[in-house]
Amino acid sequence: MAALQTSTLEAMKTQQSQLLAEWTKGLEANGATRNLKEQDLKQQMSEFLQLVISGLEQGNGQNITAPAWDEIRQFLEKLSHSRALLGQDSQQTASFIFSLKGPVFSLLQNLYSNNPAQLGEQLWEVSELLDALGMHTIRTFQKSREAVIKRQQEELLELSTPVVKLWDGVLALPMIGTLDSQRTQVVMESLLQRIVDTGSEIAIIDITGVPTVDTLVAQHLLKTVTAIRLMGADCIISGVRPQIAQTIVHLGLDLQGVVTKANLADALKLALTRLGITVSKAV
Repeated sequence: MAALQTSTLEAMKTQQSQLLAEWTKGLEANGATRNLKEQDLKQQMSEFLQLVISGLEQGNGQNITAPAWDEIRQFLEKLSHSRALLGQDSQQTASFIFSLKGPVFSLLQNLYSNNPAQLGEQLWEVSELLDALGMHTIRTFQKSREAVIKRQQEELLELSTPVVKLWDGVLALPMIGTLDSQRTQVVMESLLQRIVDTGSEIAIIDITGVPTVDTLVAQHLLKTVTAIRLMGADCIISGVRPQIAQTIVHLGLDLQGVVTKANLADALKLALTRLGITVSKAV
């Protein structure tokens, strides 16, 4: 396979200003500059071009896994992560690399206009390198995007399972939506931690907002109840509607030993009674 010629590298070094100007036009034309600050983009472009030239000077060609390309791989990983946070997609992020092809190809066409064979070889060499860097960018972007989505899902789970202090010694956890394994884990962790922090004796799990209860949901609830009891607290499940009660019976689910109430008000009344507290209207 042909190697990158010294004349190609020298042309890229001496014509950096021209390459950056044409590269900027290409990025603007394909919309890859959306949500990006002009100064930040210029700095990233200049740094990337310098890193490409530096890597090529060390003679590693297309092998971007070589030590000489460590710095540019780290640069692209940071770039991908920042673009993911800004809401760009993988195509826009990869365009940052691929849009450099046009300016470099034009430079090489002028440089090797009298030698078509060498022009083809150099175009292929540069194209393979930029393709490899572009694919590395896409892979790291996907990983960064997945990490952002996972973190957002975890934050939403935490927000959707707030532990509320109803009274001294009484906590309530209103649940809305489907209860799955991941959410059960978040529920148990947040609720158990609050029991420790507040020293509460009773925890109320309100399932009014849970649309359906099946065997799996019941198992998750029982696990949570068991964990609460192991912490030395009692648990009451409220929001057991007639439809849910019928479903539990039809499924043959065993909720023996678990105190249930039709609504949160009844559950709170029972919790206060257990604590020896009486609430009455002011005369």
